[in-house]
Amino acid sequence: MEGKLLEINLFGACTVRSTRAGGFVINGTKHKALFVLLATAPFGRRTRSFLQETLWGAACYDTGRQSLRRALADIKAAMGGDFGELISGNNSELTLDLGRVHFAGRPGGGQFLEGLEVREPIFNQWVAGIRAKPDQLDGLFSLISQPPATSILPSIAVLPFRAVGGDALDGVLGDWLAEEICRSLSRSRLLAVISHLSCRQLARQAVDVGVIRTQLQANYFVSGTLRRSGERIIVDADFVDVRTARILWTRQFEQDARNFLDQCDEGCAAIVRAAGGAIADEALQYTAGMVPASIDDHRLLIAGVSLMHRSTLHDFARARELIEEALRRAPSTSEIHAWLGKWHVLSVFNGWSTDARADTQRALDCTARALDLSPDNAFSLTIDGFAQNNLLRRLDIADKRYAAALGYNPNEALSWLLKGTLQAFRDEGVEAVAAIQTARRLSPIDPFGYFYDALSAGAHLSNESYDKALEFADRSLLTNDRHLSTIRIKITALHHLGRDAEARVAGEQLIRRQPDFTVESYLKQHPATAYETGKRVASALRASGIP
Repeated sequence: MEGKLLEINLFGACTVRSTRAGGFVINGTKHKALFVLLATAPFGRRTRSFLQETLWGAACYDTGRQSLRRALADIKAAMGGDFGELISGNNSELTLDLGRVHFAGRPGGGQFLEGLEVREPIFNQWVAGIRAKPDQLDGLFSLISQPPATSILPSIAVLPFRAVGGDALDGVLGDWLAEEICRSLSRSRLLAVISHLSCRQLARQAVDVGVIRTQLQANYFVSGTLRRSGERIIVDADFVDVRTARILWTRQFEQDARNFLDQCDEGCAAIVRAAGGAIADEALQYTAGMVPASIDDHRLLIAGVSLMHRSTLHDFARARELIEEALRRAPSTSEIHAWLGKWHVLSVFNGWSTDARADTQRALDCTARALDLSPDNAFSLTIDGFAQNNLLRRLDIADKRYAAALGYNPNEALSWLLKGTLQAFRDEGVEAVAAIQTARRLSPIDPFGYFYDALSAGAHLSNESYDKALEFADRSLLTNDRHLSTIRIKITALHHLGRDAEARVAGEQLIRRQPDFTVESYLKQHPATAYETGKRVASALRASGIP
C-alpha cells in the first residue's frame, strides 16, 4: 500500500480511516458518506451541488451549502495535514485523489455500506441502486484525468487585417484594427474569443480554414484587408463559418488616413455588431425544430438566450429547453446558471409565469448556485441583482450586487444597464441616462437589443426626457411588442407629451397583452412605485383608461 493515505471499506461495515497505525478515523455518518460519494465517482470528483442535495436534501440550497462546509471543516480537523494531500476542490467541485486510496473490499464481500444510516431519501435511493447492481462499481475507480470541461460558447478568431499594396505602417494598422475588434467582441458573455496573440501568430501564413479549425479550434473567424485610396484607408472584412468555409457576410468602411486611429470606432462597431448578429441568427436557423440533445454545443446557449428575448411565449418556452440542455452539458459553468435565473425573472416580470412564487424561488436558486460556483463572476452578480430588484423589490441589495460586479469588471455592460435602470426607479434620471449610455457603448453585439432600448426608454423617462423615452420605447416595441414594461413607458411618455388619444390606444394594447393588469397591481408589485417616477407612471396609466 505504498503511497496510500486513506483506506475505505465499502462492502460490509463501512470504514474510512488512515492507512497508518494510530492515524485518523472518520466516524461521523455523513462524513463517511461524503467520502463514499467521492470514492465511487469517476475520477473521484463530484460537484458540490450533488453532494449538498444527496446528503442534506434539495429543499434549501443555502442550508446544504453551509452543512457541506461544516462537514469539510470537521473532516479537515480530524485528518490534519493529510486532508490537503487527499482532497482538493474549487467553488464547484470536490475531488478525492483516488491514487492515494486503498479500497479494502470489493463486491461480494458484504452488503454495500452495511449499517451506514443516512436519513436523506436521495442518498438512500442512490445506495439502493448500488446494492441492486453492485458490479457497477467495478469500473469507477479510475485514475485517468478527467477531460477538460466542455466549452458551451461559440468561439471566434479575428485575424490581423492584411495590408494590400501599402507600406509597413499599414500592416501595423491592420494588426491594431484586429486587436480592437477582438477586444470589443470579448465583452460579450455569449462568445469565446481567441486571443489576439494566437491569431497574430497564425496570420503569418496564408489563411487556411482547416488550420484555423484545428489550431485555433474556432467556430467562426473575421479576416480582411486594408488598402489606401488617395488620402483614405478602405477596410474590407469577411465573416466566415469555419465548419462550412462559407462567408456569412462582408463589410466595408473607409476613413481619412490622417485620423484613422481616432475615427474608425463606428466601423469597428459595425463589424462587431454584424459578427454577433450573424452568430445568433445562424444558431437560431440551425436549431429550429431540432431536439436540444442533438444541437452542437456552440449553438445551444446563444440560441437559447436569443429566444429568451423574443416576443412569443413559444420562443420563450423553447429558450428554457435550450438553456437547461446547456446546463446539463456544462453544470459547473456559473454563467449558464445565471442565464437560467434570468429566464425565471423574465417569466415573472413579463406575466408569463403560472406560479410566480415558485419561479421567484427558482430564479434565486439559480443565481445562488451561480455565485456559489464563482462568487466574483460579474455577470452572475448582475443577474442576482436583477432578481433582487425586479422580484423582491430589494433595491438596496441589487445596488450592492451591481457595485460588486462593476468592481470586478468595470466593462460589464449588463451591470451598467441594470444599474441605470435601478437609478431610474429611484428618480436619479441624469445618472440613469449616463449609466445606460455606458452600457450601450460596451455592448455592441448582444442579441437582445430591444432589452437595451426598453431600459434606455425607462432611463429617459426618469429624466423626464419624454421624446427620447418614446423614441426608444417605439424602437424596442418594433422588435418585441409584448414587453409590458415598455408599453407602460410608452403610455407615460405619450401622456406627458399631451398625446392622450395615442396613450389610450397604447393602454388598450397593454390590456390585450395582460387582461388582469390594473394600476393597483402595478403599485403593489413594481419597485419604482415608492418614488416619483413610479407615481408618474401610475397617474399616466389611470389617464389612459387602465382600471
